[in-house]
Amino acid sequence: MASQNPPFSDLEALQNPQASRFSANPIHKLKANLAFRSKWAELNGAMGDLGTYIPIVLALTLARDLNLGTTLIFTGIYNFITGAIYGVPMPVQPMKSIAAESLSDPSFAVPEIMASGILTGGVLLLLGITGLMQLVYKFIPLCVVRGIQLAQGLSFALTAVKYVRKIQDLPKSKSLGNRGWFGLDGLVLALVCFCFIVIVTGAGEDHHGRESNNLDDQQRKVEEEEDARTKRRGSKVRNIIFSLPSAFIVFVLGVILAFIRNPKVVHDIKFGPSSFQVMKISKHSWKQGFMKGTIPQLPLSILNSVIAVCKLSTDLFPEKEVSVTSVSVTVGLMNLVGGWFGAMPSCHGAGGLAGQYKFGGRSGGCVALLGTAKLVLGLVLGSSIAHILNQFPVGILGVLLLFAGIELAMAARDMNSKEDSFVMLICTAVSLVGSSAALGFLCGIIVFGFLKLRNWTKGDTLSTVWMHGTP
Repeated sequence: MASQNPPFSDLEALQNPQASRFSANPIHKLKANLAFRSKWAELNGAMGDLGTYIPIVLALTLARDLNLGTTLIFTGIYNFITGAIYGVPMPVQPMKSIAAESLSDPSFAVPEIMASGILTGGVLLLLGITGLMQLVYKFIPLCVVRGIQLAQGLSFALTAVKYVRKIQDLPKSKSLGNRGWFGLDGLVLALVCFCFIVIVTGAGEDHHGRESNNLDDQQRKVEEEEDARTKRRGSKVRNIIFSLPSAFIVFVLGVILAFIRNPKVVHDIKFGPSSFQVMKISKHSWKQGFMKGTIPQLPLSILNSVIAVCKLSTDLFPEKEVSVTSVSVTVGLMNLVGGWFGAMPSCHGAGGLAGQYKFGGRSGGCVALLGTAKLVLGLVLGSSIAHILNQFPVGILGVLLLFAGIELAMAARDMNSKEDSFVMLICTAVSLVGSSAALGFLCGIIVFGFLKLRNWTKGDTLSTVWMHGTP
């Protein structure tokens, strides 16, 4: 089992400058970022984002003729690079608002999708390199960030329940009726998978927010050794069960069932990558992409794909520095490159990070492994893999998405004061009912400002009451 060397603190750097220089070596840092904490756990964690990824890209492939092979190749490369850069299971997800617009509007085709992704990426790159994104992150209150995370998590969970309960027409994003109890995509199958994951993984590891961020590496090592001793005292059978890669097993089961549901799908498989083509985007496509895709997508990308994912990363991995500037830049570059070749507009997302963490992802090696798998599938099978994914039990995808959503929503449990909880829930309620993270964010900021103004009139300084609760 490969182990990841802990980062050096400032005191260690002063005491051992030679070791500090070694830790800053780019090659050493790259190896550390990609090192597996646990092979099975990292493999399992790589499955945590598929409940979001597969339904969106499959729906766009079937409904809008998105080049799935090209999307797999580019997102695979993105996965590997972000894992190497950040050293955490940073996800690569489709841009959801752009995907939703395309699925609801037949005139919003591939050129418009790519135009909106390129323009969104350009804005995020500009915000990153100018430092404006860091300024925004600094002054957004923590309770508002938690409200966005809670809303996104609950949205994922509600979608997951819909996938489990209702038969889905993914290309049209519609529910067709109640799912039957039995069959290869029935309720019983989904419930068995759900119970299996709960038994194996439980509620997941507990992370204690800011308080745990102050634990030094020595304390963490002591805690890990104590956990190891506790496991050794338990029964061998129980330890084997609890160490099973539950999400990976469930996903493999889904693949097997896909071939059982339609054995003729084997004849639809064609070997070789999809042909690469440079996109031709007309003026009309640029205009439609900006108006219908970029404008609705930007608030979601800024709030969830940059700010919320950086806050969650800090909560889960306090020893790893993930800045909003770098995340904004990487999201921008991904789309400025891939969009010209027909790859689905992509971003990072707090939900994907929560899902991969939930199932055991602890390093950049987790997403690098997933990226390698995507790259191989894109090069070997190309877009023909859509025929297999179209037979994949949607109920199983719903189960995986449910755990990702719940894990993200639970990040909001550190709101201890009634005032912060009030703002968070206002933000969450408006985001869910209005189906707009931007509207929820705006309402949360306004309510937060009124509450702080009220405290200021009671005698506190305005700067003090505003900065209280910021991330």
